[in-house]
Amino acid sequence: MNKIRETAFEVIYAVIPITLLVIFLQLFVIRLPLNTFIQFLISVAMVSVGLILFLIGVHIGLLPIGELIGSLLPKTGRLWLVVFFGLLLGFVITVAEPDVRVLVIQVDMVSQGVISKNVLIFAVALGVAISVGLAMMRIILNISLYYLLIGGYTLVFILAAFTPLHFVPVSFDAGGVTTGPMTVPFILALGVGVSSVLAGKSTSTDGFGLIALASIGPIIAVLLLGVIYF
Repeated sequence: MNKIRETAFEVIYAVIPITLLVIFLQLFVIRLPLNTFIQFLISVAMVSVGLILFLIGVHIGLLPIGELIGSLLPKTGRLWLVVFFGLLLGFVITVAEPDVRVLVIQVDMVSQGVISKNVLIFAVALGVAISVGLAMMRIILNISLYYLLIGGYTLVFILAAFTPLHFVPVSFDAGGVTTGPMTVPFILALGVGVSSVLAGKSTSTDGFGLIALASIGPIIAVLLLGVIYF
């Protein structure tokens, strides 16, 4: 019960500033149509309830199951399973990510179907999957995060020189939207769970950095999409 109360207060404190700002603009500056302003107030209430339920779900479901899966997979003694399920979970959690859905719909609309939303979401999900798989290998093989980040962004800038210009901003936006409310808690919990049971590994260092890697994969995937198809 205390957790629900704390979550509710966190959401209310987060929503109040933007709500007060819009009310101030409505009263003293821009004066939106009354119907639009009422719709905004109703949406604030709906968003607040949705965020409270979502955050409670994250704490009681996504975080525990992600950490549990991450801690149990290495105990099977088959480290390839850790990488395989890292790939699989990275793919499916990205397909379920609301931010990714918003991006691909907007890109499909603006490009008038030239960049199909189905192809784009598959590319983004595949990029995250490969990144999470590499992150699992980094934990297992104790590879420095610096090497993967430097190598990844070097490849990004090389590909950016060969892909059509309109794919470059889309690719970086794809990297940003994958760090959304579904992907971040699950992947972080998965990484902490894996690193917590591998001998000689430090949870504080190896369990993090996964989101940084996960954001590089979609960028590279979308840039490659531009190189291949255009």
